[in-house]
Formats: sequence, C-alpha cells, structure tokens
Amino acid sequence: MPSFDISTKLDLQLLENAVNTTIKELKNRFDFKDSPFEIDNLKKENLLKITAESDMKLTQIEDVLISKCLKQHIDARSLDIASPEMIQSGKQVYKKIPVKNGLSQEDAKKVVKLIKDQQFKVQAAIMDDIIRVTSKKIDELQEVIQFLKQNTTIELPLQFINMKS
Repeated sequence: MPSFDISTKLDLQLLENAVNTTIKELKNRFDFKDSPFEIDNLKKENLLKITAESDMKLTQIEDVLISKCLKQHIDARSLDIASPEMIQSGKQVYKKIPVKNGLSQEDAKKVVKLIKDQQFKVQAAIMDDIIRVTSKKIDELQEVIQFLKQNTTIELPLQFINMKS
C-alpha cells in the first residue's frame, strides 16, 4: 500500500553552519565593530540564545541569521523568532529562540485533523514525531501533499519523506 511520512526534521549541521556564517559576517560589519554580541547554539535544548547590547542590534542579528538560514535551505519557520521576549540583563539584551525540530503531538494532531476534514481517502497515523499517511492510490497521496503545501494555516516547515508505492 502506498505511503509517505510527514516530518519537520531539521539538519542541525546546516543550522550550525548558518550560525557560524552569521557570526563571521557580523564580526566584519562596521556597526558591530566595538559592540559585543554572542550567538549560542544550545543543541540539547533546541534553542538559540542571542545576546547583544541593544534591541536594535538584536533585531539586526536575527535578520542576518534568517538570511543565512535561508541560504542554507533551512525553512525560516524552523526558528520561532516571533514568540520569545527580549530580556534585559544589565547592559545587555538577550533572547532565546526555540528551534522546531520534530512534530509535537499538538501539531501532529492539527495536521491529521486538517487531512481528515478534507475527506481524502487516506489514513493518517501519528507515529512518535512523524505522521504516516497511507492510501490505496498514490494519486490520493499526492493530492494530500499538494493540499498541505498550499495550506496557509499550518505554520510548520513540513517535509514529505519516505514516499513508497
């Protein structure tokens, strides 16, 4: 029976490369010449911690980081930049940015509900941090993929992997 998996896996090495190129570019920029900043990739907690001396510089670091992520073919929705707050700590401001790596149970349930609401002739099952979608016809699976790619209510960097016929 044909099937495919829906996932949101992030290649952590590509993220590390994006962080390193961001640091390299910012060290060469004139506006960051005597300004201390830091980008920590906390891999175990799936967080990026950005430290700068002002809100404006923090926002500039985020912009450069997003552009470097896009050049590394990392979906910008993998970084949850909008939700966390900036925290003032002495003379510096820092921000923790969660990195989305894998589907949470709530997100998986939302995706499965979207598929079932469209009444496709497929079965969707949540398996740990992926969703397995099966059907009798491969054309129906391709319809589901097209529907999910065009759906704007999903704010996740979905990947469609392991297509089997």
